[in-house]
Amino acid sequence: MEFFVNNNKLDITLENEKTIGDVLRSFEEECAKNNATTIKVIINGKTMRAEDFDSVGSQEINDSTKLELTVISQDDISENFKNIKLRCQEIAPSLQEISVKLQTGKDKEANALIAQLADLLDNFCHTASLSSLFPDKFKELLIDGKSFSDFFADFTQILNDFEQAIASKDTVLIGDLSEYEISPRLLAIADAIKE
Repeated sequence: MEFFVNNNKLDITLENEKTIGDVLRSFEEECAKNNATTIKVIINGKTMRAEDFDSVGSQEINDSTKLELTVISQDDISENFKNIKLRCQEIAPSLQEISVKLQTGKDKEANALIAQLADLLDNFCHTASLSSLFPDKFKELLIDGKSFSDFFADFTQILNDFEQAIASKDTVLIGDLSEYEISPRLLAIADAIKE
């Protein structure tokens, strides 16, 4: 059997594990001891869905079985949150200058900043979602006194308006949304992330 964790091949010795389910259960027990959990399982090149666990888990292991697991730990999530906090604090002031960049022909810099914003928000949503796997460590995230879902319900409309402003090349609206709506919300996200 070939066994990979986060793209690293591990040399493991099976004890009493006979099936894929046995291996996954043993591995998850070890993960739990280390404040980690498995977030993705690929068996012989095919991603396993949660509803397939019973049928796939009962398959016997043989020499050609290849298991690839993606694992995340509480420490990984904490580190991601720290990086997100720093990125929010870096990008928020830059967003206040975006209309100047657009009006002075620095479109390339403005577009790079918009791409960074999109990556940051994607990373934040993904990390916040993963943090729910460790409810004892990560309490519900409150941003500006709102739950994560309520905060993003409001923010999504602003981001949609921002996307439309970009599509229509409305530099005034892009600048206004960046400075008065998006930048303060990034700072609110940074404030919500505890050390």
